[in-house]
Amino acid sequence: MDPRDTPGYRLHRALSSLSSIDADQLGPADRERISTATTLLEQVDVLTQPNTTRDGDAKEES
Repeated sequence: MDPRDTPGYRLHRALSSLSSIDADQLGPADRERISTATTLLEQVDVLTQPNTTRDGDAKEES
């Protein structure tokens, strides 16, 4: 499978593309859209990563 077809790669590319935009040349509304999109993509990235501590936490509670 091509690694570029993975959701993580696509999220990384979207964040990279948003980060490379020169916000100084944008209006306030567009800067806010870029900021919102970046924040949402970062939150999705965190949610899509495997949670390695969940199993450990469950064992500690038992």
